[in-house]
Amino acid sequence: MIREYGLMADLEAAFDDVVNVTRTLIAELDNKDYPIWSLEKRESADKAWLAAALNDFWYEEGQDGRSTRAYVGVVAADRALLILVESVNQAKRRFSECLALIKQQNTAGVSDIKAALASRHAEVHGYLAGKGLARLNLKQCWRQIPCAVAPLERIHLSWYSSGRSIKRITAAEAADRLYKMDTEAPHIALQIRSLAGIPSSEVLARVQKQAPLMRANLFFQEPLWDGAMRKAMNLSLPLFVPSHDGAMPRINQPELTAPAKRTRKVRSDERLEDEPFLPALRVYRYRE
Repeated sequence: MIREYGLMADLEAAFDDVVNVTRTLIAELDNKDYPIWSLEKRESADKAWLAAALNDFWYEEGQDGRSTRAYVGVVAADRALLILVESVNQAKRRFSECLALIKQQNTAGVSDIKAALASRHAEVHGYLAGKGLARLNLKQCWRQIPCAVAPLERIHLSWYSSGRSIKRITAAEAADRLYKMDTEAPHIALQIRSLAGIPSSEVLARVQKQAPLMRANLFFQEPLWDGAMRKAMNLSLPLFVPSHDGAMPRINQPELTAPAKRTRKVRSDERLEDEPFLPALRVYRYRE
């Protein structure tokens, strides 16, 4: 019990650091006119939009518990601002480490953690509760603010809509999952029969499509220490780029939302069959 209280105390202190250092960063943004661009507002993005993005730790009403909101933008930052951004990221890493330790030790449930942290900043919690934002989104608390490691010549943004996670599962494990469903349903019975026709040891693939995300290709003004001239990263929060004179790198203007259909060609070395073998589980067979 003492250890549980100690871990929760560490987590609460780490959360306070995230909130307070983020406030310090936002205060610095208010003290100077930093150039800001956003996908949503384009060149008209302002400090209020940026502050909302950096301070968003909450679920919206009806938001999927597995999802996070993205704020695609760019900020031309001087050295002082970049130091503050790194301080926020350090606080977020500490929060993530404390959260992982609590989950590892099974000392508190996620719901208990969210309730304890949300109540620590009453003025914030009370304001957001009226807007349907009372539930804390833990991932939005610890996700890092992206930073470019050197000044940029340009940024090319493009939607990536083909992302997916693939987890291996044996036929026997898939059978266990199917038998927990309504086996009287015709489509489930059909899949059980299909599964019975392959070896129980065969390895299958369970596929989960991921939400579209914005991919940024960064083109540096000068080669990095390793000779690299570009770097790719995903953007879920505004990207801070070093700028000694406040100049913003060139940025293309992608569509506001991801394309409805896949725009990339299917890889010629795709290992999974085209159609799901067990649709109820999103399970595919590997090609011969």
